[in-house]
Amino acid sequence: MKQRYKLLLAGLLMVIFSACEKRTESSVDKVPEQYGQSESAEITEQTENTEITGQTESVKTTGQTEQEHSATSETIQTETQTENNLTNGGGQRPQMQEGGHTVTGDRTFNFETKTVLLNSGYEMPIYGIGTYSLTGDTCAASVTAALNSGVRLIDTAHMYHNEEIVGEAVRNSAVPREEIFVITKLYPNQFSDPETAIEEALAKLDIDYIDMMLLHHPGEGDVEAYLAMEKAVADGKIRSLGLSNWYVEELEEFLPQINITPALVQNEIHPYYQENDVIPYIHSLGIVVQGWYPLGGRGYTAQLLGNEVISEIAAAHGRSSAQVILRWNLQKGVVVIPGSSNPNHIQENTELFDFELTEEEMERINALDRGEKHDWY
Repeated sequence: MKQRYKLLLAGLLMVIFSACEKRTESSVDKVPEQYGQSESAEITEQTENTEITGQTESVKTTGQTEQEHSATSETIQTETQTENNLTNGGGQRPQMQEGGHTVTGDRTFNFETKTVLLNSGYEMPIYGIGTYSLTGDTCAASVTAALNSGVRLIDTAHMYHNEEIVGEAVRNSAVPREEIFVITKLYPNQFSDPETAIEEALAKLDIDYIDMMLLHHPGEGDVEAYLAMEKAVADGKIRSLGLSNWYVEELEEFLPQINITPALVQNEIHPYYQENDVIPYIHSLGIVVQGWYPLGGRGYTAQLLGNEVISEIAAAHGRSSAQVILRWNLQKGVVVIPGSSNPNHIQENTELFDFELTEEEMERINALDRGEKHDWY
């Protein structure tokens, strides 16, 4: 009996131990599963966060890229607009100078409007009349004849002693004031008191404002005189500024001392004195070139007009030698202001836009350069 009881008890214990073992195994199995789910959830969360962060960074980067692209596009668009504006205006990219004044590169003549856009923003005719040695009634008649022939650019100076007459002819003309471009100059003997000299020019001309004022040639006090002209520009008394008889060395020394880059440099230029090294330099600064004595100057005109090469080219075009020389200047980018008291010659000097010199003809005239200056300036 006792033996049976022991066996029964042993079996019961085995069953209990077996059940406990299974239960323990079941619990042990579940613990790693729970840890696995937790790690998986953490990894999944990290992955989602990484993806979200990545998406956010991607969105941010995309936004930055779009902004950069937009900025780049705007820059390109601005540059393109600038290029187009300059191309239409006949120039190169503007460069900002001291004082915020815009300066542009080489200015191409508009042969349709017969004007050039100055770096000051104003348009100036590319041909006109010079009034050197014209005085009294002769000067008045010449300016009137020029205006009646379509000339809109008139060049005078303090030293010509005819500013009052030029101003009177302009006021008496039926041509609206805003269509006429008047240039005058301060002489070195005025540089010591430029403010008074400017007021005197305004009073003598009596045409409300001066389209352009030049310094006649370098002299003591020229920088101070130019700075006074800059003040007159700010006051609305003068619209554009320039220099006369300034060459490469003079410009290199002068320009760093001023604020407004000259719109024009006026020098002696004709087939016997061509300034082929100076003209490109001035153009590269965004400054227009104007030539005085385009037909050689007093005492030399007949010799130049009678030049065999020029006469042959004139005959080929059915033009006068004077017209050929003036057209040669224009095609080189040089504004012309021939002086004359003869109404027929004044008219003839305006008829420059219905013919064109060939490259070969231009070269033939270029070959006439002698470096022969006809005045001391």
